Formats: sequence, structure tokens, C-alpha cells
Amino acid sequence: MILGESLQIALRALAANRMRTILTMLGIIIGIAAVIALVSAGQSAQKTVSDQIDSLGSNLILVTGRSGFRLEPDDAEYILERVKSVTRAMPAIQVSSEVAYQTNSSTVQVHGVTEEFPEIRAHAAERGRFLIPSDVSGRRRVAVVGRTVVEEVFEGRDPIGETLTVSGQPFTVVGVMAEKGESMGTDADNVVFVPISTLQRIAGTRYVSLLYAQVDNVDDTDEAVSLIERAFNSKFRRSDTVNVSSQKQLLDIISTVTRTFTVLLASIAGISLLVGGIGIMNIMLVSVTERTREIGLRKAVGAKKKDIMFQFLIEASILSGIGGSIGVALGSAGTGILARLGGWTASTSLSAVLMAVGFSVGVGMFFGLYPASRAANLDAIYCLRYE
Repeated sequence: MILGESLQIALRALAANRMRTILTMLGIIIGIAAVIALVSAGQSAQKTVSDQIDSLGSNLILVTGRSGFRLEPDDAEYILERVKSVTRAMPAIQVSSEVAYQTNSSTVQVHGVTEEFPEIRAHAAERGRFLIPSDVSGRRRVAVVGRTVVEEVFEGRDPIGETLTVSGQPFTVVGVMAEKGESMGTDADNVVFVPISTLQRIAGTRYVSLLYAQVDNVDDTDEAVSLIERAFNSKFRRSDTVNVSSQKQLLDIISTVTRTFTVLLASIAGISLLVGGIGIMNIMLVSVTERTREIGLRKAVGAKKKDIMFQFLIEASILSGIGGSIGVALGSAGTGILARLGGWTASTSLSAVLMAVGFSVGVGMFFGLYPASRAANLDAIYCLRYE
């Protein structure tokens, strides 16, 4: 039988029972839409989180002291001396403090850092300048502010050259940081950067909150983490001195978790595809019963088993194919809705679309095979006598 003729017959048969055809496709439509939306949303969320982690800096390693152990600024130099793959290292202090300008005030994150911060954290000044070595060595009271501080504390005025009070101490603003946006659930622009030596004096401490280290090659990250731990354990003759974590480790963990949840959600959504396939099989069996005399007439005029079987497989494939196409459209729309709700960039996964459509056609063929085989094996005489 010619393919074009088979398609015409299949479309007429499906159009004759439109409501039944629509209801049969519904399971496939819902399954395809759910798989595409959930897989695409999972991949988009993973990319968003990965981008936020990447925004922290390139090939970054964080070192913090464990309970009872406190880090000092010289420990950054110690890392550089002992771990050759580390190209930069910097001490830092992070405190939450109130800052004020004239009658405006706000609570922000105050970071005590060195001049190496822009290179290590990939975050530079947009206007004015960042801290310079003489600011740190001279314990100068200068500050670089984030965009949120400019808008909320300075009310959008140019802050460069103005005096900002930090923890009750006056600081001269010398620069404004490039806008960073939200990172890891916090406003990365609601910050003030000051020389670490100045913040240590104000806080009355010689210790620091953490150390930043950086390697040029991401492949050296795991080895650098191990060597940093070993170096501090050797220095203090203890095995519980520091916690060392890398940007790469965090990315790997998040990728694994999001990938697992994406597969889990897609698997749950895929169950509706199986339900849709069973629906196709049931309706095709009903169709075989309803068209028994038609099958008998075809066999009587010379149709072969393969012709009958091919006809019913075509109908099952059309059901799943049309349902899959509608599901793709709805899934893409669902991806956009989930992205807006989740606050990430909408991106329909091509792999999810191909997987879902391929699975849809496969479901149609698989569950249409038994009805098609049953129709092909009916006896012509029985079919012609069937009422």
C-alpha cells in the first residue's frame, strides 16, 4: 500500500472520532510537555547557579579556620610559598556593619581586602579606582562602594570624594564597583570594600575571616586543595586546622544534585507518557473491533497482513506524533513560566525535546504494535461475517 494513501486513510479514521482522538493524545501531550518543561527548567537552574558560582572568581579556593583555629594575614603568603600551583592568595575580613552618609544609613557587608581582590574575585571598580597597595600598608580610611550602597545611602549621587561613615569611622569614597547583581541569594552590590589593615584596626583584631587562593589552571585545583590542607596541618602539627573548599568542588556538587533531581522529575513525568501509550493501545484495539468488516473487505480484495499492520501502525504513530508536537509547544511555554517563577533565564533544552519526541514516537509504535498485529491476523471470512 502506498504511504500517501495510508496516511489519508489514517487521518480520515482519526477525524471520524475527533473527541476520542483528542482524549487519546492527551496523555502523550501532558507527558511530553512535562518532560520538556522539567528537564529544561532543571538545566536552566543548574546553569544559573553555575554562572553565579563562576561570578565569585576564576579557579577560586577558599580557606577558613576550623573551630578553635584562627587565620592571620601572613597565612596567605604561606600558601604562596608552599603551594606552587597557587598564583595569588589574599586574606579577607567580612563583617556586617552600619554605614551612613548625612541622614541616610544602611546595614551592609563590609569587606576588608587587599589590592588583589579585583583579580582574584573578578570584580573591578567601574568608576574611580579600587584599593592600591599604599592604602593597605598605610591603613588609609578609603572605601569602594557597591551599586546598592550608591542607590540607597547616597540616593544615586556620585559618591566619589564623599565621606562615608563605617562603624562610626569616616572613610573617603574613592571608587564604585561594577554592578554584580544577586549572587548565591544575596545582593552582591550591597557591599563596601576597605583596606584589610584598616578594618583590623577598627575591629581590634589581628585575625582574618578567610583566605582566597587562586590557581591558573582548573586542573590543578584538586591538587592545590590537598596541598593547602597538608601545608597547614604540617605548620601547626594538627589535622583539624582549616577547611579548604574550591569553586570546582562546589560546581561538581551542585551539578550532581541538580542532574539527579532533573532525572528524577523527568522520570516521574515520563510515567504519563506510558499512561498515554496504554491509552493509544486501548483505543487502537477498540478501532480494530469497530473496523473488523473493513479489514475483511481489504483482505478480500488482496490486502496482505503487512498492509493491514502498517495501516494501524501509521494511525498509532500519527496519534503520538501530533500529541508529541503539541506537547513540545506546551513544554516550551511551561519552561518560560517556570523560568520566570524561579528567576532564571528560560532555555528549552534541545536534548529534552529530541528525547521526548523520540520517546513519544517510540511509545506510539510500541503500544500500536499489538493492535496492528491483531488486526493483521484476523481471518478474512470472520471479518466479513462480523456484525
